[in-house]
Parts: sequence; C-alpha cells; structure tokens
Amino acid sequence: MFRTAVRNVLAHKARLLMTMLAVLLGVAFVAGTLVFTDTVGNAYKERFLTTLRDVSVQATPPFDEKTGEPGTLTEDTLRRLRQLPGVASVTGSVDGFAAVAAKDGHPLGEDQRTAAGNYVPQADGKDARHPLTAGRAPTGPGEVLLDADTADRGGYQLGDTVRLAVDGPVLHKKLVGIVRTDDTHGSGGTLALFDNATAQRLLLKPGQYNGVGLEAGRGVSEDRLAAEVRDLLPENSEISTGARLREQQRAQAAEGAEKLNQVLFVFAAIALFVGVFVIGNTFTMLVTQRAREMALMRAVGAHRRQVTRSVLIEAALLGLCAGAAGFLLGIGVAMGIRQLFGSTGSGFPDGPLIVAPRTAVVSLLVGVVVTMLAAYLPARRAATVPPVAAMSALHTPPPVRGLRRRNITGAALIVVGVLGVLVTTSSGDEGTTLVLLPAALLLLGIIVVTPALSGPAIALAGPLLRRFGVPGTLAPRNARRDPRRTASTASALMIGLSLVTGLTVVAVSATTSLHRGAENTVTADFEISTRNSGPLPASVHDTLAKSAEVTSSSPRRTGTVRIGGDAVDLTGVDPRTIGDLVHPDFVSGSPTALGAGGGKSLLIDTATADLHGWTTGRRVPVVYEDGSRDTLRIGGVYRGNDFLPATMMPLATLQPHLTEVQDTAVWVRTKDGDGDIARRSLQRALDHNPLIQVRNTDDLAEEAGGEAVTLLLDVLSGLLAMAVVIAVLGVVNTLAMSVFERTREIGMLRAVGLQPEQTKRMVRLESVLISLFGALLGIGAGLFLGWAAGRLVSDSIQGYEMVIPWDRIAVALAGAVLVGVIAGLWPARRAARLNILTALKAD
Repeated sequence: MFRTAVRNVLAHKARLLMTMLAVLLGVAFVAGTLVFTDTVGNAYKERFLTTLRDVSVQATPPFDEKTGEPGTLTEDTLRRLRQLPGVASVTGSVDGFAAVAAKDGHPLGEDQRTAAGNYVPQADGKDARHPLTAGRAPTGPGEVLLDADTADRGGYQLGDTVRLAVDGPVLHKKLVGIVRTDDTHGSGGTLALFDNATAQRLLLKPGQYNGVGLEAGRGVSEDRLAAEVRDLLPENSEISTGARLREQQRAQAAEGAEKLNQVLFVFAAIALFVGVFVIGNTFTMLVTQRAREMALMRAVGAHRRQVTRSVLIEAALLGLCAGAAGFLLGIGVAMGIRQLFGSTGSGFPDGPLIVAPRTAVVSLLVGVVVTMLAAYLPARRAATVPPVAAMSALHTPPPVRGLRRRNITGAALIVVGVLGVLVTTSSGDEGTTLVLLPAALLLLGIIVVTPALSGPAIALAGPLLRRFGVPGTLAPRNARRDPRRTASTASALMIGLSLVTGLTVVAVSATTSLHRGAENTVTADFEISTRNSGPLPASVHDTLAKSAEVTSSSPRRTGTVRIGGDAVDLTGVDPRTIGDLVHPDFVSGSPTALGAGGGKSLLIDTATADLHGWTTGRRVPVVYEDGSRDTLRIGGVYRGNDFLPATMMPLATLQPHLTEVQDTAVWVRTKDGDGDIARRSLQRALDHNPLIQVRNTDDLAEEAGGEAVTLLLDVLSGLLAMAVVIAVLGVVNTLAMSVFERTREIGMLRAVGLQPEQTKRMVRLESVLISLFGALLGIGAGLFLGWAAGRLVSDSIQGYEMVIPWDRIAVALAGAVLVGVIAGLWPARRAARLNILTALKAD
C-alpha cells in the first residue's frame, strides 16, 4: 500500500502541486516565526552580554514621596561606594530627555523615545555603556555625542552643529563623537550624550545622579557586592546584580518580539486553516476520480482500512514535502522580516540567523499533521464506495439525508453562535475573550451550511450571466453540480474575508469616531505641547499670543490643590477665549459659568464628578499649593474624552497660587486654519524647537488611537493578501481538477459547436461565481462580527459608532472578481486546448 501511495503521488503531482503550496504558506509562517524569535533572542542575549559585561551591580534610588519625582544619588554617595573593598569602578548615570532635530529642522525620534545621558570615560578613556564608533568623548558644555542611527537619520557628521532641546530653548552643540547603543528605546529612538557636568546641569542638578553601576574586582561575587552596596544607599533602593539585569533586559526586549510573533502565528494559523479546505477539496476530487482504481484494490483483497491508509499515506507524503519546502521558505520569511524591521529602525540588534533543529521538526510535523487531518474524511469516504458500484462507474450523488443532517447541524451552530455573540457583547469588557468561541461557532456553522446556500445564491446570478450566451448558461450549472465542492472552494476565501471585514469595520469605525470626537471637541486649530509629555514653559504661550498668525489662544496651566484631604489637579484656562477653542459636551451647566461668579467657578468632566460625587451648583473648599484657602462652585459637568482636561477653572484665579508657572499645553486658533502653512508659521515663531510639537485635530486623533488603528489596517492588508493567495490556489486547483473530471463532457460540448473562446469564458465565469459567492458570505459574516466587536470596544472609545466601509467592501468584491478571473485563466486555457477526439474517448 505504501508503494501504491507513492506511485499515486507521483502520478498526480501536477494536481497536488497547488495543494502543497497552500500548506507550504502556512508552514512558512510557522517556521519564519520560530527562526525570527530565536534570532532576535540570541542577538539580544549577545548584545547585553557585551554592553553589560562591566556591570556587576546596578542601583537606582527610590522615588521621592514628597515631590513624586525619581530619587537621586549624590557625589558623596558615589565616593563612599568607591571606598568599598572589592570595587573595581563606580559609574554614576544621569538619564533624561533631549529632543534632537535633524539638519533640515524636523524633529527626530518618536513619542518619548528620545533619551539623553552622561558619557563618563573610565581609566581607558572610554565609557563601556556606550562604545564609541567614531570621534572622541565630549569635554565641555558645547559638545555632544549621538548614537549612530540618530546621526545617520539626522544627516549629521563629526564637526556638525546639532540642534536639540531639553526643557526650554533650542541648544546648539558640536558633534564630537558617535556611539553604538541599545538605549534608544526601540523604533525611532534617539540618544544624546553630554559630559558628566553638562548632563547633570541640563537633566538633573549639579552633583546628582539617577543611578549607579559598579564593577566588581577579581574574586568578588556580584551577590556579595550587592549586599555591601545596600547598606550605603537609601532605603528601598532597587539593586540588581549584573546577571539579573542582563536577564531582565533580555526578557523585556524579547517581549516586543513576542507580540510580533503572535501576529505571525495568527497569519500561520489562518493560512493553515484555509489550506485545510483546499486539501480536503483536492483529495475528495481525487478519490472520486479514482473510484474504479480503489474498487479494483478492494476487489483484489484490500480492506477498507488499507484503502484509507493508502490515501492518508499520500497525504503524509504531500505534507512532508510541503513541510520541508515551507521550512526552507520560512528561513527566507525570517530574513525578510528582520530586513523589514531593520529598514524601519525597529531597534532589533544584528546577529547571525539562528535555525534551531526544533524549527525543522515543527515544520515537518505541522505539514504532515495538517495535511493528514484535512485528508481524513476523503480517505474514509474512499473506503466506503462499494467495489461493484465503482467498477460499474455508478457515481451516486451524496445522499439527501446526509445533506439534510448537515444543514440542520449548521443552522444550529449559527443560532448558537449568534446568540452567544449577542450575550457576550452585552457583558462589556468581560466578554472580550469569551466572544471568540461563539464567533468561531458562527463561522463554522456558515461553513457547514454553505453547500445549501450555494445553489440558491448561484441561481440568482443565472439571469445576469445569460447575456454571455451559452457559456453564461453553462457556468452556473457547472458550479451547482457539486454543492459540496463549490462550498469548500468558496469557504477558503470566506474565512479570510470575514476576519478582514470584521476587523476593518472596527478599525474604520474607531478612526472615524476619534476624528469626529477631536473635531467636535477641539475647535482650536492647533494644540501645542512637548513631545515627552512634560511641562511647557510659560514663555511659549506668551510667544504665540504675540504672533500675528494667532487670533486667539489659551494655555492649559495645571496646579494641584487639596480637597478634603485628596490631591486634585485643576487646570486653569482663559475664560475669554476658551469658548473659541474647545466645545465640551455638557451634561449640566454651561461654559459661560466659567466667566461668572467672580472667577470662582469650576467645570469638571463626568469621571471627576462620579469620583467625588460632585454635582452642578455644589461649592467645594480647596487648599492651594501656597496654603491659601478658597471655595469654588461647580459651574458645569461635561463628558470627558482624550482631548479635554478633567477640570477647567479661570486662569486668573489659579495662577497666583502656583509655585511654578508651567503649562501642559496651549490651544491656538490661526488666520490660516489648521493647514501646513499655519503649522510652519507657528514652528518658526517657536524657533523650530524639536521639544515642541504642533498638532491639529487629525494629529490628536491619531495619537489617541488612530496610529494603532492604521497599523491594524496595514496588518489586515497583509492578511487579506495571504487569504487571496490561498483562495486563488484553491480555486485554480478545484477548477483544474474539475476540467479533468469533465474532460468527456467538454469534448462533447466542443463537438456540438462550443468554440475554444466560449469554453474559456465558461470556466472563467464559473471561477468568478465561486469567488463572488465566497466573498459575499465572508463580507456578510464580517459585518456582523465587526458590529459585535464594536460593541465591546465602544466603552473605551468615546462616541464610538459603527461605520460600514463601503469603499473597502466594493474593493473586496472587485478583488473577488479579479481572483476569479486570475484563478480561472489556467484551467480555462487547459479546457479550451483539449483535443476533441481524445476528450470524447476519456472515461
């Protein structure tokens, strides 16, 4: 039986090629994910072993409970640490934020991943934390070092003047060296290093450090040194040995790669799941076409189990080949992923490609197991065909009872799935994970009843296809001839499109809701803030208020007050202009209350009102930072969101009591609106300070979640592309084998006058029908799942409303037509080129 299976595989290798490709793609994603994980993990391990090899103990002081700021160490503490026996060296670290601008003025780095620190040369003149690749160490306040990636992206070379900012005006420093570092905080990060004194003056205070690293002398263990250090540091200081620190940083770095791996494994799972339909369809058709052959095997003494085993051996051989090829392709996938992230500045370190033996084993197992599971039912079906019936070429259709039982089962799964989705989505955040099970049951139910749906759906398309003449009449009949086969082929595309459509609905709805919320809430053209979410110098508002471009403005100046023993942040705004800049949605009260009551009014959002039990009209006693006491009246309660502060009160009332005048942001309206012209004008007024970001409502919506949604849409595009590729393979395979199965029929059609071009059109129309049928099912299921997922996320997105992306749906339908046309090209060409006489003699 094994030799028979091998011969069958070799005899049908062309028909099995498409099936192998479907499995191969899924295996490639699995292998690529494993190779990428091992490669990144090994690279991080080697890099941290190198950069932290001189660190035996690292210590960080606790937070200052009075100020809420990170604690610091003094020079005196470092001096006492150096006197410990067994200490080879002590290096104090100064860490902070520094925004760096490129040569052309645009800021470098993303979000808060813009770090700064001190460069402390040791006895050999080098700082092991930041190995120099060019230049020298900084020696004065006018010099700076940059990491290699920042210098490259900024267009800087040694000797150039670097523009940067720490917490105020733009600074200009000479670039004297370039370092290699792991401290750029991931993708798009930057690192600027100063000499020790300059770093303390800019980032902390003279003589202060954020932490300290110690190198143990020969023969001194890290644990022993850590115990001795603890006695000299403030209580509750965080102390880590070098080994523990390397492991922590390696695990933290690998966590980012693990999230990517989860996405890749999802791709692999979907590819394999969709491939199951292609495999099952292929083996079902092969078994049908080889009915006489298998009947002959039964007649000469083969048992049912042997026939089943023969088909499964064929599947195992096919899976073995697909697994081996997928393993090799997976290595290329891993290299491509690493290259892709390297080109985007992801921060993944370089290192050798790691291909572990387990990756090869897993690839082969996945290929074999998935293929055998998909071929199991066709194998069982092959063994149940009576020998006499098969040898007499009596091909009986599937029993009606079997289809009826299948339809009842599918309908039950759909009902359970729909009810389960409705119940879980009504339970809020608790149903986020639970909804996956009923959603899976719903999709499974649709797959089960697809044969019953294929007939009526294709019949509806019949009148539209008659305009194509005879091919348009024959195509739907061919598609309806075997509902199971049509359903299985369409299900491959349906699964991918249902997932993509559902997630696209959520993504587009979230993006639209965020943008609508920003536009409806913030009527200012721009919000000015710092890139590290730190305080904004009060001089920024003064500068903008004097600009001829600005028509109205208001700072958001925050101070902490005590109310009944609780600390509450109050935000001061200009009541004269605030109505032009923001438009809160008030539950009670009104914005005019801010300017009434002699400046003693306070507006709060619903979250603050619920937390403290405050209502409009209530008077609240407050104690300011300077100890002064006052009573404020709640003038209104508004619905809070990501674009408004939790409280607003008159600036003139709050500012006299502030110990330090700083802003969290500034709202402005300009003559030229929120376009690029106005943005550039504001940036010029602020001296193109890289510390300061100028954002309009679109930018605010992106930061509130739109950027993550955009990334999700990009991932969905890749998922759709993969689903389309596998669907094309499935349709091509099904049609090619269907043409082979109908060779005699096609020969008769050609003999009675069907032209080659008409034959091609008939096959292509059948392909388009199957693809459109799968697309419509997938889009319909995806819309329902998208609505359900939107119910779950609506609580976390203010004003969330479902938006159906009709343009994307139209593109998906057009893509389904294109898939059908492309998938039908080769089978159609093959059918048109059949020799009529040879076809008529076919069995």
